[in-house]
Amino acid sequence: MSERILIIAEAGVNHNGSLELAKKLVDTAKECGADIVKFQTAKLSSLVSKSAPMAEYQKANTGKEESQKDMLSKLLLPFDDYKVLADYCKTVGIRFLSTPFDVDSIEFLDPLLDIWKVPSGEITNYPYLVKIAKTKKDIILSTGMCIMSEVEDAVKVLRDNGCGKITILHCTTNYPTPMEDVNLRAMLSLKERFGFDVGYSDHTRGIEVPIAAAALGATVLEKHFTLDRNMEGPDHKASLEPSELRDMVAAVRNIEIALGDGIKEPTEAELKNRLVARKSIIAARKIKKGEIFTEENLTTKRPGSGISPMKWNEIIGMKAARDYDEDEMIDGFK
Repeated sequence: MSERILIIAEAGVNHNGSLELAKKLVDTAKECGADIVKFQTAKLSSLVSKSAPMAEYQKANTGKEESQKDMLSKLLLPFDDYKVLADYCKTVGIRFLSTPFDVDSIEFLDPLLDIWKVPSGEITNYPYLVKIAKTKKDIILSTGMCIMSEVEDAVKVLRDNGCGKITILHCTTNYPTPMEDVNLRAMLSLKERFGFDVGYSDHTRGIEVPIAAAALGATVLEKHFTLDRNMEGPDHKASLEPSELRDMVAAVRNIEIALGDGIKEPTEAELKNRLVARKSIIAARKIKKGEIFTEENLTTKRPGSGISPMKWNEIIGMKAARDYDEDEMIDGFK
């Protein structure tokens, strides 16, 4: 069996600034079978300037146009709430993770996390990468909006500063991502270039692409989810609802089982079926003892408990060792 895929249920800011809603998202992620529930942590004054505009998808998904700072001020939780969520995750029995979006958030989250998730927007933030690498923890690195050289540069900074294991996620930073922009084979290009474990952070509608990524060898899958896609906020429309998240997790677990160990050999059930499904060399008509076997007096039929048809050229031209009735398996020749 293949290794277990790490499934991250991305709550992000879909709690809309409510700790109670965030706890419900934790409960839902656990109930749906995810391994990790992930949030986003930022110090607003360190994250965006007053003039930073909303992304186009944020305008489209919210139906509003305001500064990023005004939008995020309604979505971010205070630092202390993440401590509450980390403890709540332990109680529920699911791993807590939150993506830091600035150096202050790295310092705050460090005692709460055993692994880091670096978001696509920080992959060119040198001081951030140095800070997170020096914690020596393993890192999951998203690569949305990147060309390969930018990923190479980020990986070099992380490794030069002593980070742990790096897992690279292919990602398309658009919410939702249209199918023609997914380019899932880029995940394989990242695997070939770096030799690291790879995965996929998905922003498409639906669950098909994460399932395909699992089949292609993803070791980590990340997917946004919400309690209700119709809620107000920038990410809800590109998120799965609970029943969809549950279906995705179940499908990925089935893919894990189906991938197997890669050794080409019959299963135990196939061994039982092999004799029934395969064929043997059979008398096509009555054959007298001493008669020469030919393509006219021999044929192949089920079951496969006699001489394999792969011996056909060895049998043709031999003499029957005894009389055979029609449909009788050939078992003697000379």
